[in-house]
Amino acid sequence: MTPRCLLPLLVLSLVSCTTVQNTGNNAFRYGRKFVTSDIPRASRFMWGHVSGFFRGGANDGSFWYADDMSGRPSVVINLGEQMVYLFKGGELAGGSPISSGTEGYDTKPGSYRILDKDIDHKSSIYGDYEDFEGNVIMQNIDNRKDPRPPGTRFEGAKMFYFMRVYGGVGMHQGHLPGYAASHGCIRLPGHMAEKFYQQVHVGTPVEIVP
Repeated sequence: MTPRCLLPLLVLSLVSCTTVQNTGNNAFRYGRKFVTSDIPRASRFMWGHVSGFFRGGANDGSFWYADDMSGRPSVVINLGEQMVYLFKGGELAGGSPISSGTEGYDTKPGSYRILDKDIDHKSSIYGDYEDFEGNVIMQNIDNRKDPRPPGTRFEGAKMFYFMRVYGGVGMHQGHLPGYAASHGCIRLPGHMAEKFYQQVHVGTPVEIVP
């Protein structure tokens, strides 16, 4: 076989090796199991995984060591970094990107504790007005300000894995556009909201820093 014919085979061989290596690395990276005592509803499961797919899954800047660590949990929310960190026994155990409150709905810095948890929480203020067949008539409304059209009902925004920090503000699964965009809550990607939800409990310290 001439050297000219060997060149395409050599390139194909290198690409194949790279593909196998990358596949192996990805299998190792995503192979860790996260066992939960809850069986999430189908809608929560699908939303978290579909939205995670379009964000690139675990390639969103999050990291997680908590499953192999012990110690009391605590949470630090860094608004400047738009990140939330989990500590166990004072050691860094995980981190996730967030979207906190936008201007006018700023997330308040301070020292707090987890007040309650609700895996299938819905907002009592923000959401949509729907007709009684479930069709959205008005979207992203504030029911304190936006009059409800006749023949509609209020459907609160879904906030799965809700961990209340103060007032109506908490950490929960939600959309992350890459900047602060919420009404004060701390949104996490679905896969990370679930992990934080399983690790924290009522009374867990939460520090929100600028």
